[in-house]
Amino acid sequence: MAQRLLLRRFLSSIISRKPPQGWWAPLTHRAPQCSPGDLTVIPNQARSIYTTRVCTTTFNIQDGPDFQDRVVNSETPVVVDFHAQWCGPCKILGPRLEKVVAKQHGKVVMAKVDIDDHTDLALEYEVSAVPTVLAIKNGDVVDKFVGIKDEDQLEAFLKKLIG
Repeated sequence: MAQRLLLRRFLSSIISRKPPQGWWAPLTHRAPQCSPGDLTVIPNQARSIYTTRVCTTTFNIQDGPDFQDRVVNSETPVVVDFHAQWCGPCKILGPRLEKVVAKQHGKVVMAKVDIDDHTDLALEYEVSAVPTVLAIKNGDVVDKFVGIKDEDQLEAFLKKLIG
């Protein structure tokens, strides 16, 4: 109890104090627009502190309603990667696919579905082998492939999806 009281007093004294003039210089530049998949490091000119901004276009599906909301109802085309933890080819394809999707700068997003956790989705979308990748646009499956592809083939797959 005494520790909490001391901590409260200490924090309130720090918060209520006004920093000396010039202690905190205002930022003179705006952070650049965040492009999905990019990692931007912005040096702060006033002090040697670095801020990091991360945007991502890849997300894991949590359950059926999450899939419905983030994939089927998405206005952005979605690449759905059906994979499994025990699948060797999935571990090779996943990072390649993420890299190629990140290069599209938000024109397409990627959903990852673990078939062991979401067997109902795997059955619904007729996934019989992993890795299986679906291209979904406006809630409809427009393209699909099974197995590993190289980056050139993945880029062609995405270009066909984006249009």
